[in-house]
Amino acid sequence: MLLRVGTRESLLAMWQTNWVVEQLKEKHPEIKVEIVKIKTKGDKILDTALSKIGDKGLFTKELELAMLRDEIDIAVHSMKDMPTKLVKGLVIGAICKREHPGDVLISSTGESLDELKAGAVIGTSSLRRRAQLMRYRPDLNIVPIRGNLNTRIDKLKISGNFDAIVVAAAGVIRLGRKELIAQYIPPQICLPAVGQGAVGIEAREGDKKVMDIIKKIEHRDTALAVLAERALLERLEGGCQVPIGAFGVTVDRVLRLEAAVLSTDGKEMVRLDYTGDAKYPEEVGVRLAEELLERGAYEILSKIKGDIH
Repeated sequence: MLLRVGTRESLLAMWQTNWVVEQLKEKHPEIKVEIVKIKTKGDKILDTALSKIGDKGLFTKELELAMLRDEIDIAVHSMKDMPTKLVKGLVIGAICKREHPGDVLISSTGESLDELKAGAVIGTSSLRRRAQLMRYRPDLNIVPIRGNLNTRIDKLKISGNFDAIVVAAAGVIRLGRKELIAQYIPPQICLPAVGQGAVGIEAREGDKKVMDIIKKIEHRDTALAVLAERALLERLEGGCQVPIGAFGVTVDRVLRLEAAVLSTDGKEMVRLDYTGDAKYPEEVGVRLAEELLERGAYEILSKIKGDIH
């Protein structure tokens, strides 16, 4: 059988896709694989903050259309890029084992977040990171930075416009650049994005042959945690335009989910956790979301959405 695997063209996307292909071949040595590279809208628009473009499938839509046109059989995604509402006819067939879920600081001098001078310029593409960093260190100057991971690292090193950047740990680790990390930012300071560090495989609904193949490389504990995070995000109706952090951990049959909703300047925050039965991850996510809304997140989200519109 030939399995056509769709992916974005960035180095990180290619690393993830090649890793998925290796896992699949290990479980199914009989299959042949063709990798199909596809450019997405998010890859083409590099001079605008993600929060200003809109967040409906920025890094996934073109891959999904290719799947619906039967040009590819599966698509490999970073789970943090996946919209909570999928295109009709497509499903997440498997979620693979998570890499480090958090954020890291890469600074030009090797200084940590606490060591950076007042007014230091920090680049980040994420409103979630910006809000949490501003809450922790309101004296820092947080500015947008776009481009793939290597581009952002090069901008830090070459441009002289930044003192540091904050990026996902998983990408730095996967691209073999751990030596650049000045600090793993603790979740107490900065909760990760929903699905951060996890790789997902999207497939056509009802394609049993393909689903059976990819399900073999799913990591159960990661999948349960990410499903809970995604259910929370969907209930909060959040996306790139809303600062929401969340992280779930599954141990045995227990799922603990922690999440925070912040104002864009970080001055307001509601942060709670909830522990439930890992068999019902979506229920855990929705319950925590409801509690957040009751405790003040509704007002924060309403104001942000009012400002956007």
